[in-house]
Amino acid sequence: MRKLVLLALVGLGAQLVDGSLGMAYGVTSTTLLLAINTSPAAASATVHLAEIGTTLVSGASHWRFGNVDWPVVLKIGVPGAVGAFAGATFLSGLSTETAEPVMASILLALGLYILIRFTLRGLRRDQLGKPLRKRFLGPLGVVAGFVDATGGGGWGPVGTPAILASGRLEPRKTIGSIDTSEFLIAVAASIGFLVGIEGEGVKADWVAALLIGGIIAAPIAAWLVRHIPPRVLGSAVGGLIVLTNTRTILRSDWIDAADGVRYAFYAVIYVVWAAALTYSIRRHLAERDLEPPAEAVAAAGGTPPDSDKAAAPST
Repeated sequence: MRKLVLLALVGLGAQLVDGSLGMAYGVTSTTLLLAINTSPAAASATVHLAEIGTTLVSGASHWRFGNVDWPVVLKIGVPGAVGAFAGATFLSGLSTETAEPVMASILLALGLYILIRFTLRGLRRDQLGKPLRKRFLGPLGVVAGFVDATGGGGWGPVGTPAILASGRLEPRKTIGSIDTSEFLIAVAASIGFLVGIEGEGVKADWVAALLIGGIIAAPIAAWLVRHIPPRVLGSAVGGLIVLTNTRTILRSDWIDAADGVRYAFYAVIYVVWAAALTYSIRRHLAERDLEPPAEAVAAAGGTPPDSDKAAAPST
């Protein structure tokens, strides 16, 4: 019972993060499932089965608040489902000894990306309005879907920054469209895992616990995104993912590092993580102080600089 409560809290926390950043539900949940010795394929299958429900609720919430660009959802979601199915069947064919460090390496790379991007850059908000083409979204969907299934997460970390970096879709619609299209990826990956591992190691009560936590978090995310800056939250989550997956890799058969070596790595990560959080908080406060008052902008007939953030997703 204690483990189920913990998993529900993991699902809740991961959905809150995902609702604010448009990423990291799968990465966060899978990382913590691996930490309690769940096999890689079973961990990814468990997360994706839970995501069928959480992404459905998330997508409905985004649609309700006008955060979804449906052409983008279809253009990236359908190729993403193909990539997710392929990734699930690929991971299902690997032995646990091989799959665990492979998945941890993918998660570590995604964690580093999240940590560095949000610490140094935050969310890009310029160059909006240009259409996103299928020749860009199609390949992006296939790659993001494959990474999502093999890494237990990655649809958001790959898809959201790529679309934001294009500058052609406003942040709230980028996050809303990515979260909504993830329903297709969750369904395709789940089918792939059920075919590949025939449900072995997947526990229905674990899926239900993650699902319940995620559903509870969906409406709360609308409040969270107004109070915790995405830049700071991204740094915090990225550091957690880096630390946890570094531990998995150092303890794997690939390296099997001595205690002294592992503790030295952990110490360095803690120092870098603390520095990243401090920098993110300072940059956020500095940028906030430079913004003109919302009342002054409204009086001039403009839009407050943080209006996207205020209207950002409510997954």
